[in-house]
Amino acid sequence: MSTTHTTAVVTTHPTPLGPLVLGATADALVLCCYGAVDDAVARLTRGGLRAVEEERADPAQLKVLAETRDQLDAYLTGARRDFTLPVDLRLATPFSRQTVMALDAFVPYGRTATYAGLAEALGRPRAARAVGTALGANPVCVVLPCHRIVGSGGGLNGYAGGLDAKRFLLALEAGDGPAAP
Repeated sequence: MSTTHTTAVVTTHPTPLGPLVLGATADALVLCCYGAVDDAVARLTRGGLRAVEEERADPAQLKVLAETRDQLDAYLTGARRDFTLPVDLRLATPFSRQTVMALDAFVPYGRTATYAGLAEALGRPRAARAVGTALGANPVCVVLPCHRIVGSGGGLNGYAGGLDAKRFLLALEAGDGPAAP
């Protein structure tokens, strides 16, 4: 197996939300998360990938990374409403994978839905908390829009990037032109 399928280039990307840690194989985005690079590298390692710096990355990995940056920047300025990036969810559990893959179809841009509603849509009506846990482990935040899921009363119940980031993303999608968190 070539190293481009067992390695992921890892870098940070500045955004209005703060830096996002990005990880890409030669084929797809595997990580777009908040937090420390060391934590992201540990997550990649647990998923069977070896992290490499941009200087040591394969051209195909750099291409995925460049497209990710371009699409994130366009989305975060309101110039883009969706992502067309190839995404590899190998870092997610089977239930988390099922949950985050349902997001785009279940709750479109500019809308919100509840954890209970998503659980119902997944055929697991009593699994609202499990849905919350699965979304909390979303390996590609922002790209797969877990920020669109809210509490049963419409409250903002947690987000990996913090509630200010969630407010920013929801306001952006609502067309309210948010200020950076």
